[in-house]
Amino acid sequence: MKLNIVTPRTGFVWVRQGIQTFWKQPLAMSGLFFLFMAWVSVASMIPLIGNVLALVLLPAMTLGLMAATAVAEQGKFPMPGILLVAFRSGKAGVKDMLVLGGLYAFGFIAVMGVSTLIDGGLFAGVYLMGAPITADKVNNPAFQNAMWLAMALYLPLSMMFWHAPALLHWHGVPPVKSLFFSLVACWRNLGAFMVYTLAWMGVFLSSGMVILFVVSLIGEQSLAETVMTPVALLMAAMFFTSVYFTVRDCFGEIVPAEKP
Repeated sequence: MKLNIVTPRTGFVWVRQGIQTFWKQPLAMSGLFFLFMAWVSVASMIPLIGNVLALVLLPAMTLGLMAATAVAEQGKFPMPGILLVAFRSGKAGVKDMLVLGGLYAFGFIAVMGVSTLIDGGLFAGVYLMGAPITADKVNNPAFQNAMWLAMALYLPLSMMFWHAPALLHWHGVPPVKSLFFSLVACWRNLGAFMVYTLAWMGVFLSSGMVILFVVSLIGEQSLAETVMTPVALLMAAMFFTSVYFTVRDCFGEIVPAEKP
């Protein structure tokens, strides 16, 4: 395993590759993303442990989408079972992936816990517990401060877990070391990841503006919400498709085999 340093312009390439690969197998990639969301949502509904279980499963499910992207890039149709690739790597691999998921759940809950010191748990209640969001909450300065603090704390957490599932599964890196290597990779390629983030923000914003423009021309404002939600989900599926390319370019070629 070798860390590659890429140019900032590579961030644009990652976005383009993600979109192009999605459209090679749009039915499969969108279906897998919706299945990913459904499994996480169902897990979160389990009483008492649901939210924690959903967080524990996120690294494994993200790895499944990366594996699906690698298959789709080859022009093949990734089957639903590929989302469970993390759980087909033997007992040791499954144990390490669950440890990684547990670390992610701990880190995320810790971030939410720190935010409660600012607003008494308003933001954490909305984001973690599914509490209803109201105008009063959004306009509350304490809620806004807690949101910005949580975002600032989540950034290094995200960097640690960005490459970690792939490093653990495909490169055999232990859970804690995978977090360190992932953080280093993101930091050493910070320029590319900043361009990548800004490019995706531009894609999402421009897509929304196009939809609103078309709806205004038609004159049916009620269509905006109807159209915006599925388009946003498709854009999110394209974003997750692009994650594989960020890992591949930072740590070398990955060609995972899809098992039946």
